[in-house]
Amino acid sequence: MGIARALPIPIVMAPGALSDAARTQAAPRAPAADPAGNSIPLPPESAPVYLKVADREISESEIAREMQHHRAADPHQSRAAAARALVVRELLRCEAERLQLPSAVAPVDAETLEEACIRVLIEREVVTPEPDETACRHYYESNRARLRHPDRMLVRHILLAASPTDSGARIRACKLGEALIADLREHPERFTEFALRHSDCPSRDAGGDLGWIERGATMPEFDRQLHMLKPGLAGLTVESRYGHHVVCVDAIERGAALEFEQAAAKIAAYLEAQVKQNALHQYLQILSERYHVLGLTEIEAAA
Repeated sequence: MGIARALPIPIVMAPGALSDAARTQAAPRAPAADPAGNSIPLPPESAPVYLKVADREISESEIAREMQHHRAADPHQSRAAAARALVVRELLRCEAERLQLPSAVAPVDAETLEEACIRVLIEREVVTPEPDETACRHYYESNRARLRHPDRMLVRHILLAASPTDSGARIRACKLGEALIADLREHPERFTEFALRHSDCPSRDAGGDLGWIERGATMPEFDRQLHMLKPGLAGLTVESRYGHHVVCVDAIERGAALEFEQAAAKIAAYLEAQVKQNALHQYLQILSERYHVLGLTEIEAAA
């Protein structure tokens, strides 16, 4: 079942994601004919199989369906992630069957029986100790520089609204923003005037003043760009789902260091998650040896 060459994207994918070679594979088969020239119906063509867990084959059609949950710029990467997810699910299902969990487990809320079995299996088999105070203090001392209150910025802006689906409006908003920035470089005192005249945000009545904004307090795409800025007028507009923003950062305050007591709960949760993740990885390694996974290495190598 192992395959040394790179695997093609399967025929069950949408044509737009296929390479020329895969599209050639996807072409319909010509009907066969008997000696008299009568056509012979072809049997249904099943999806190819390159992946197997124990005696369970995972077809390319299953992987393609799973790919919708693993978006990536490269369809090969999406396919590899989908294949890994299906392998993990099958490993856990196989072990749940071996331990006869389906007959002993009751689903909770909207769980399926399979999901309930996997939940109980992990709770029972992947047992991890809670981090003690010594471990938490060691992490705190090693990461003091990163354990801080959120940074915050004093910000004014002018929102030039444009729908995400209206490319023309967004281009016009960007050009207007660039013109306003050019004027504000020469006349920074006109920011309030321009906010009142052009901004589509209610903050225009306060001259565009947004007050103090902590990291993570605004929409993600705006927050990422905002916290890369230095004090002063931004040289380019900041784009968000709402349009283009002319931004002025009046002040930046770096977050104060957290005391151990303030950080202890978050440190404990982080360490517990790390230990659990490592333990689950080790458990899956044991299961992969028990149930023999074939084909996943080749799929990952082709990504």
